[in-house]
Amino acid sequence: MQELPTPDRLPARLFRREDGLTVVCQQVKATPVVVADVWARAGTASEPDTWPGVAHFLEHAIFKGSDRLGPGAFDRAVERRGGSSNAATSHDYAHFFIATAAADFADTLPYLSELLLRPAIDDREFDRERLVVLEELRQARDFPDGVAFDVLMETAYSKHPYRRPVLGNETSLLRLSPENMRCFHSDRYQPQNLVVAVVGNIDPERARDRVDECFRHFRDPQPCPAVAIEPEAVPTQIRRRGLSLPRLEGARLNLAWVGPGIDRIGDAYALDVLAVVLAEGRSSQLVRDLREARQWVHDIGSGFSLQKDSSLLTVSAILEADFIDAVEQQICDRIAQLHAKPISATELDRAKRLLCNDYAFSTETPSQIAGLYGYYQMLHRAETAVAYPDRIAALTPEDIQKAARQYLSVDSYAVVAAVSDGDRSFQ
Repeated sequence: MQELPTPDRLPARLFRREDGLTVVCQQVKATPVVVADVWARAGTASEPDTWPGVAHFLEHAIFKGSDRLGPGAFDRAVERRGGSSNAATSHDYAHFFIATAAADFADTLPYLSELLLRPAIDDREFDRERLVVLEELRQARDFPDGVAFDVLMETAYSKHPYRRPVLGNETSLLRLSPENMRCFHSDRYQPQNLVVAVVGNIDPERARDRVDECFRHFRDPQPCPAVAIEPEAVPTQIRRRGLSLPRLEGARLNLAWVGPGIDRIGDAYALDVLAVVLAEGRSSQLVRDLREARQWVHDIGSGFSLQKDSSLLTVSAILEADFIDAVEQQICDRIAQLHAKPISATELDRAKRLLCNDYAFSTETPSQIAGLYGYYQMLHRAETAVAYPDRIAALTPEDIQKAARQYLSVDSYAVVAAVSDGDRSFQ
């Protein structure tokens, strides 16, 4: 396994095997634990159009065991050593991690690699776990903000797989077969699609060698349906959806602008700042105007989500249905002001401070550090994880204005308004 050159500011070491398997290792002597976090390019965006939900379903099925590990064997092996494990699936990735005492790393890693490389996907366990996933889907429908966000993604993306909910849908889940899942697994869980991040009190070369030993025996890939990822056309109009949801206390207004992918990471940093300027914290523009001064909203916030192919900046408000149109117009007016005039140095300094503090709080533990390395190495480069504070600090008011003009149009965005099904004032 060859060591790759890394910049001096990166405290981790980077290795790559000839088959493409990548390992990121950082020794942290001050901690008694080691975290192994495996990231796979096997998220919702990797699913064939005919198999929506298979990536998340596979996350569940993987933990049901392999040919050599029965259901529950992995959990027992980790938990009896005082360790923990978890997993998550999103549009760009699925990832699985274990955290154990440093002395137990070598003994527990084979259990994780066994599940990831050779899951049994047994027919009976498949049917049992499908019921679990279907129940998770039903529970998600009782969370109105989650429902509204899924519709917002469908509205913002007309072609890209990002438009699909990670959980899939009931029809697609009922149609999936164990053979479909085995095919998806064998296609996506290949060495060139995996990044293993190891962080904790372990020598990087020892960690590299153990990963190399454990992640060897991949299944032969099966032919899978092609994944069609069409580029999104530049929106030329406002895409609008209305929802009526049961038991909704207060209406919801959600706006979204599609931004750059990770290949334009510099623009993404500026949009991260813009999200803070707009509606993060009591002194942000929209909170001051719409909640504190006008009292048109009960709450309002904004967020920025970086993704491989395109990012998303969102503004979300809880309000009375009568104020939906006025609040949307005021948000657009505020964005138009960002186009016309650079933000003040005071506003920019506040945003930078909040973002850099959040970054510091998110890099305190081996688990957090491993997650950042795995995520950024999979989508871009590991050193992107440590460059964030410096890149944010270097932004100027003119950079923020330029990003607002380029990505936050007042004539083309996605908007979803949701009201209670008993509220007739908006219908």
